Amino acid sequence: MTALETVKLYYQCFNQKNWAGMLALLDPEVRHEANQGDVRIGAEKFTEFLRIMDESYEETLTDMVLFTEPSGKRIAAEFVVNGIYKQSEEGMPQAYGQSYVLPAGAFLEVREGRVSRVTTYYNLPRWIELVSNPR
Repeated sequence: MTALETVKLYYQCFNQKNWAGMLALLDPEVRHEANQGDVRIGAEKFTEFLRIMDESYEETLTDMVLFTEPSGKRIAAEFVVNGIYKQSEEGMPQAYGQSYVLPAGAFLEVREGRVSRVTTYYNLPRWIELVSNPR
């Protein structure tokens, strides 16, 4: 499987809430850089991140566009996050089922057939505005 195919499958698993499938695609020492958050190293810490995300958010990614560089090892992704804020997260606004639609992007690296880095970016102040002032 190419790096691009691996990343496509990674996001397919995300949209299907197939956390086991998603985790199986990770390098054991995956570097996860969440938007404006701490860097997490290792599949165990990524698993904990997924647990918290699953409890607090219901998200589906649409309008996915993937780009690869000439070596095929690094992939850039652009997508739209369609979500529902289910449970309040510490330091964030109160959750009561607010929906949101927010553009986002990610950079991934694949090494030996496994995702070894995931760096995600989105406009956090805009997300806070969307869930604080739902329409």
